[in-house]
Amino acid sequence: MLDREGFRPNVGIILLNQKNQVFWGKRIRTHSWQFPQGGIDRGESPEQAMYRELHEEVGLHAEHVRIVARTRDWLRYEVPDRFIRRDARGHYKGQKQIWYLLQLVANDWNLNLRATNHPEFDAWRWNDYWVPLDVVVEFKRGVYEMALTELARFLPRAEHRNRYLRGGMRPRDNGAMPPIQTSDRVERLERLDRAPLHGGPTHNGHHAGPALPPGLELEP
Repeated sequence: MLDREGFRPNVGIILLNQKNQVFWGKRIRTHSWQFPQGGIDRGESPEQAMYRELHEEVGLHAEHVRIVARTRDWLRYEVPDRFIRRDARGHYKGQKQIWYLLQLVANDWNLNLRATNHPEFDAWRWNDYWVPLDVVVEFKRGVYEMALTELARFLPRAEHRNRYLRGGMRPRDNGAMPPIQTSDRVERLERLDRAPLHGGPTHNGHHAGPALPPGLELEP
C-alpha cells in the first residue's frame, strides 16, 4: 500500500529496557542490524500495526510494554534504486514512518525471535540509546536521528541514566559491544526456570556492521 508520492506507511519501534538501552536486532541470515519496523496494513491504525509488528518481530504483547511516546508526524526516507526490486522501481519511493518509544515492563526473557513462522531477526542486543546512529545504513540515518531526537525528551528516569543524555549530548563509543543474544539462546533459556535472557554473553561471530536495508523485500 503506497501513498500518492510512492511512500509506504510504516511503523518503527524503539524498545527500551529499564536502563534506557534500546533493542537492536540483526536481520535473519544477514549482517545488518536495525530497529523493529514494518508496514501498516490497509484498515490498521499505526498503533495496531505497532502491536502486530512487536509480536511478529520480537514476540512481545501489549501487556509486556507501555507506550512512552510517539512521533507527531510522518518521518520519510527514500530507498536507493539498488535496494528496490526491479518490478517496484518507478512507483515505490521509500517509507514514511510513525515511530513509537516503548518501555519493556516485563522481563526480557519474554522476547522471542521465533514467535511466527517468518522471523525477521536471528540475534539481538541492548545498545545505548544513540549507538544505532553510528551503525545504521546511511540512507536511514536521517530518519533514525529525527526519531531518536524527538523522542529522547520522553526517556523515563533510569537508575543508570547516562549523564550525556540529560545534557542533550551523545556519548562517545568506547568500543565495547554488548553481548549478542541469538534466537537459539532464546529457545534454550525459555526452558530454564526464570533464567534471564541476557544473563551471559553469547557471541555468534556476527558483528553489528552497517545495516543493509531490507529493500530487496520492499521492507526497508
